[in-house]
Amino acid sequence: MSDAAVLLAAGGGSRFAESGAGPKMLAELRGRPLVTWALAPAIEAGLDEVVVVTGAIDLAGVLPESVTVVANPEWWRGQAGSLAVALDYCARRGHRRALVALGDEPGLTAAAWRAVRAAPSGPIVVATYGGRRGHPVRLDAEVWGRLAREGEVGARSLAGAHPELVVEVECAGEPEDVDTREDLQRWETLWN
Repeated sequence: MSDAAVLLAAGGGSRFAESGAGPKMLAELRGRPLVTWALAPAIEAGLDEVVVVTGAIDLAGVLPESVTVVANPEWWRGQAGSLAVALDYCARRGHRRALVALGDEPGLTAAAWRAVRAAPSGPIVVATYGGRRGHPVRLDAEVWGRLAREGEVGARSLAGAHPELVVEVECAGEPEDVDTREDLQRWETLWN
């Protein structure tokens, strides 16, 4: 069974941009663009392919050649649209499972990616951190057609409506994302 790591990094980061700090995915965190902190553990986890969905900004200059870049030209329609673009790509490539996270989550670990991948059952497998759901989320191909294709929901609405489909896996790491300049500064402080 072929598995893809999918990093959603297409959004415009409007709350971050309001502070005048520039594109969120390219914002510097400890000397590197934010998106690279989320990407590194996905690569380290050793899945069959690593896919990054882009949209609002061009990330080609900061992404390694080893990743597949898939553009979402309608990124402004929301996260569900970027997920749909990624899953359509995964289906064409023959992947049977996609493990999904966000490009603004610098605290995810390769161990979390591997734990979610290794979970034995469930068409939706969700990483949890201290009992709170987070990323990555494994989506088996059997549920891809049931996911919203527009809006900001990702897989959350399907998982909420059908808890019988969901398996939770407790993981180590920090699932908080970066939405504002203050969030980025909190990460800088946390890691010092």
